[in-house]
Amino acid sequence: MQSAPTRSLPLAGATNFRDLGGYAGHGGRTVKWRRIFRSDHLAGLTAQDRALLAELGVARAVDFRGQAESAAYAYALPGISYHPLAIEPTVVQRALELQRTGRQLTAQDAVALMQDTYRGFVHDNAHRFAELFRLLLDEGSATPLVFHCTAGKDRTGFAAALILLALGVPREVVMQDYLLTNTLYRRPEGLASHAPDEVLAVLWRVQEEFLNAALHMVDTEFQGVDAYLGDVLGVSAAARQALAVRYLEQP
Repeated sequence: MQSAPTRSLPLAGATNFRDLGGYAGHGGRTVKWRRIFRSDHLAGLTAQDRALLAELGVARAVDFRGQAESAAYAYALPGISYHPLAIEPTVVQRALELQRTGRQLTAQDAVALMQDTYRGFVHDNAHRFAELFRLLLDEGSATPLVFHCTAGKDRTGFAAALILLALGVPREVVMQDYLLTNTLYRRPEGLASHAPDEVLAVLWRVQEEFLNAALHMVDTEFQGVDAYLGDVLGVSAAARQALAVRYLEQP
């Protein structure tokens, strides 16, 4: 019996590159392997990494990084079309504003900032996630796709959760996938920061409380994931069916 593909891909230039396949979705049908990938940024990929992406057939990259982030670590990958969907990072800016008041930032402050950031994804950045679904459903290009931000944990983590939930993956499994970042992601060395270690431990990792803040907002303000997908992101019931046909194994 052939073993399932590995979820995490062994890239030298990205530590959080992984496959969304293999999870049971609607009707027990499995999310197809090697069709949708999530990652930290792709600017550090080696020639061997790029060859692996070509072998996987990855032909589209969706970049959620803000303008300064993508300018600082720009990339162009042969054979891969580039789709910038900028979501500007707000956590650092808000943390600096707090510090300017003379308060020492605590881990609890950092958790609250992260939760606010995720609520912002739901409301303020909905058009970006709507565009991601449009790309996933693009009839003219059904090629494998990777989406990413800088660390592949927050903007990317919420996007991955939306995709898996739209495909019928149970919420507890979606959360397990989200938390894999804490096992896989390796923070770049040599980054200077004046924040306390306990704060950095919050900002460079993910917690259930972060994603739950977004999903609670989806449930309470938008009447659940299906209504949010349809009413806010424009992913209708017919579009969700098309998504299932394209990305779930058929019986």
